[in-house]
Amino acid sequence: MKKPILLAALAACLLQPALGRAAPAINIVAAENFYGDVAQQIGGTAVKVSSILSNPDEDPHLFEASPSVARNISAAKFVVYSGIDYDPWMEKLLAAARSGDRKTIVVADLIGKKSGDNPHIWYDPATMLAFAQTLTDDLVAIDGAHQADYQARLARFQESIQPIQAKIAALRARLNGTPATATEPVFGYMFDALGMNVRNMSFQMSVMNNTEPSASDVAAFESDLKTHKVRLLVYNSQASDPIAQRMEKIAKASHVAIVGATETEPAGKKYQEWMLSELDAVDRALPHE
Repeated sequence: MKKPILLAALAACLLQPALGRAAPAINIVAAENFYGDVAQQIGGTAVKVSSILSNPDEDPHLFEASPSVARNISAAKFVVYSGIDYDPWMEKLLAAARSGDRKTIVVADLIGKKSGDNPHIWYDPATMLAFAQTLTDDLVAIDGAHQADYQARLARFQESIQPIQAKIAALRARLNGTPATATEPVFGYMFDALGMNVRNMSFQMSVMNNTEPSASDVAAFESDLKTHKVRLLVYNSQASDPIAQRMEKIAKASHVAIVGATETEPAGKKYQEWMLSELDAVDRALPHE
């Protein structure tokens, strides 16, 4: 008599929805790993994040998308990229894998940046706060059951940015107006936040755009280093360029402080740790006089 009862119970289980079964994770593809990192911090276990550019030893400007990248984008519910010509290959990939069910977040659009502006927008913490808020709102819109979780993680993220803002304020009080230079404008938004007086912008733009700086720009840069018209040189430690390497050597010979900045989040660090480490490097390079 027990066998029919067991079979009936089994059939009932098979016909009923699996109560409590976890929903599949929401696929998010980020062009750059700092956006992927923040997306993971906001989404938690409800999301599955993959980042395309994640190697701090790779020059982002030389990146070429592989078929696997295209497949990941095709399967994504959310795609995040910087925009304003920093990652133009993303637009091509999205056009080749059209989807009416995919949400695309162009971070530059969130903060009103246009083509021609400095594309290294993640060096402004306000950019990441805007992205985190937008992603939270978008996740809540499609997964309202986890609204409280998303909003709680957003609040934690916002709180975690406060030490960065405090460090910026402390350094600005000391370094406002301090002359500095760079091989390209990777650190530009952080320079602005610190109130530093950045020189040699024409040189920097040439290097960023892979064009040869003019002879007059090179001479002006060398003079600034040799005559100590600048106190700090920030170089892109991720992209190698002979003329930039030359400026770094001159800075060392002239005893000008040097700090390296990367375009990609270093392995093993969250965005918050990365920004604080860059600010700490500036703090150490320019000690109190």
